[in-house]
Amino acid sequence: MTTKAYEGTFQGEKAVWLQAGRYEAAVLPEIGANLIAFRDNEKEYRFLREPSLDEMEAFKERPIIHGIPVLFPPNRYEDGKFPWKGKVFQFPVNEPKTGNHLHGFVHDIPWEVERFGTTEGDSSVTLALKVREGHSVYTYLPFEFTLRLTYVLNQFGLQQHISVHNEGQEAMPCLIAYHTTINAPFAPNSQAADYSFKMTIGNRWEMSERMLPTGEYQPLSSEEAKMKVGDLSPFFESMDNHYTTAPQNGRNYMELTDAREGVKLVYDVGTSYKQWMIWNNGATEGFFCPEPQMNLVNAPNVDKPADEIGLVSLEPGEVWSESARLYTIELKK
Repeated sequence: MTTKAYEGTFQGEKAVWLQAGRYEAAVLPEIGANLIAFRDNEKEYRFLREPSLDEMEAFKERPIIHGIPVLFPPNRYEDGKFPWKGKVFQFPVNEPKTGNHLHGFVHDIPWEVERFGTTEGDSSVTLALKVREGHSVYTYLPFEFTLRLTYVLNQFGLQQHISVHNEGQEAMPCLIAYHTTINAPFAPNSQAADYSFKMTIGNRWEMSERMLPTGEYQPLSSEEAKMKVGDLSPFFESMDNHYTTAPQNGRNYMELTDAREGVKLVYDVGTSYKQWMIWNNGATEGFFCPEPQMNLVNAPNVDKPADEIGLVSLEPGEVWSESARLYTIELKK
């Protein structure tokens, strides 16, 4: 199997490309280490939503609904306030319609390429974001830490590994999510109507008009309940919903099935992610976002046990890490 890892461009932006047999992937170091492409070139599948050349300027302004953006800390914080161990950090209110801070500080800034290369069986790239005093992220989260993100491409698909290393002298918040943007359809000859999905959701959080959890659950509709077993269109209704995760058989995942092609895309995200967000752009066919998230939206402002809402604290010297994988399964016909 041919493997390659090399520096190149994607729509004019600096990229590191990985190739392994039929698969290829590209990551954008200078735009938040966004994994902007994952493809099966033999079958012409494009699993992630990629910006066209004409869309690149808009993408750079708001690099959220293409590829796999890293959100740290993820989602919304009421009035931009982030209470932490007796202090309150003030984030910019960048979503005027809700009066909240949205999506954190790492998805649109440069990361460092630490290394890339190949072995006989895979190609890989590792990127790092080292936050120290004077860094733009330190302005809002005054902790010394390193985010390190590795992508590995091989015959089994794409593996993602991320770690957070607290290199400072005090406990820091560790809250991560991905605004993963999946094409539906991802196959060139399929239609959105050929697609159904399954997702390991548990309970649905009730959300306020400001898109903040009230702390209560709301009943699943009969259609939503189908997410747990599959056979539901990703566009069955408009979704901007927040759920707990409920791993099945020890795994936390989303499966997207193309009935026409007889193939299933599996997004296995790891059990450290205790929440799901799902957004489908007002049920507009073409793509949707199953977003694995460590923490409840607005978690530092919610009066619930930290373990229940994924409010993870890293002590000095500690490392948190998790792995995820995107791969396909051929279905029996």
